[in-house]
Amino acid sequence: MVTIRNRHRSATTAAVLAALGASALLAAAPAQAANTISVNAAGASAVDIDYTCEASAGVASIQAMVGDPNAERPAATGTQTAVICDGSPHTTTIPLIAAAGEPRLATGAAVQVRAALVDQNQTVVSGTAKLVMLV
Repeated sequence: MVTIRNRHRSATTAAVLAALGASALLAAAPAQAANTISVNAAGASAVDIDYTCEASAGVASIQAMVGDPNAERPAATGTQTAVICDGSPHTTTIPLIAAAGEPRLATGAAVQVRAALVDQNQTVVSGTAKLVMLV
């Protein structure tokens, strides 16, 4: 009987630890999913962004870079400081400014768009990169 009791205790302990681990993952999942950003479309002069952020994330701006996927630097950049962080999905358009010495972006060009939710210290809270055709 002692052997059965020890096995029963081990099984119970394992079940409790598994339940605690699962609850910790479920509690952490909303926090990780709360700050998201995605690129909808990009044109020669602007990028359309969908984003969600929590007030506690400290997001101060959304920044975007657009350019040739193989280039060493972006052809255009943009920043949006009017950011609403309330945990709800939002859409914004970020105007782009051509980088010095870079050719203008052309409609139909294949480009990489990098966009990020950024805090006051210029630390990326959440970011994305996407290959798109400029419209």
